[in-house]
Amino acid sequence: ARCSPRARRLLQFFSFAAGFPRPLALALVTILAAGPLARTAAASEPALVLRLDGREVAIARDALLAHPAAQYIEIARDPSYDRPMRYRAVPLSSLLQGFDLAEPGVLEAAATDGFVAQIPLAPALGRGTARAYVAVEPANAPWPSLPGKPKSAGPFYLVWQNGQAEGIGAEHWPYMLASLAVRQAPTQRWPQIAVAASLAPSDPARAGEAMFVKHCLACHRINGGGASELGPDLNLPMNPIEYFQPAALRRYLRDPASVRSWPDQKMPGFPADRLSETELDQLVAYLRHMSRRRQP
Repeated sequence: ARCSPRARRLLQFFSFAAGFPRPLALALVTILAAGPLARTAAASEPALVLRLDGREVAIARDALLAHPAAQYIEIARDPSYDRPMRYRAVPLSSLLQGFDLAEPGVLEAAATDGFVAQIPLAPALGRGTARAYVAVEPANAPWPSLPGKPKSAGPFYLVWQNGQAEGIGAEHWPYMLASLAVRQAPTQRWPQIAVAASLAPSDPARAGEAMFVKHCLACHRINGGGASELGPDLNLPMNPIEYFQPAALRRYLRDPASVRSWPDQKMPGFPADRLSETELDQLVAYLRHMSRRRQP
């Protein structure tokens, strides 16, 4: 109601002619209507990129902090900080509102360090008890550094409330978030990561495929399939099954530092509350199966 005539024209252009969802159009108008100084300042701000519905939209940090749906939320046990945290955050469903998001698929959340999470789309859209938020780190109130790391989780961080009820794991909390995009399901996008079609439905390697997608694909590729740039491919040129003794591999997955250490070690362990013994068996069965399906 308080927009200038120029701002109103810009809002009409972005929200109707260009098809932008109205909250994103308003964020763009806030920058464009203020003039050259505002545009220069905005160019130096961190921005979250949304690649959805054939469009690409970059939303600056201050625009997210001022988003109409922004609120303060409490996280009882943040898996990245391993402690309670409080954030200024925007519900992810509010940011995705107005986009045509076809299902089935996944929400691909890419971080600046090469981590790329593949998140089930239904909980990301809030179609259940889990609620996803994009937490935004204010420039004048930076978050603490992550444990053992020189940087915070900011400037953007995907966080969850009631996530465990929907099977959301620590891998679905990408920090240093850079972009969000809706993609095909991983095994459709990268058929080379799938188990053989002839495999029996009850074979543990089938369930292990799902374990790999959930826990490993965010950091690793297999047979070249995957989007992460963080860890090595787990089948090319060799599979861990081929160079680890069985007991050592299981110990490595539980606690990597107990087997070997290296500078800038990033791989986390998977304790039993994140990966049960049965799930660990399934993951190892998948790796063993894939070692026989190497596809250069």
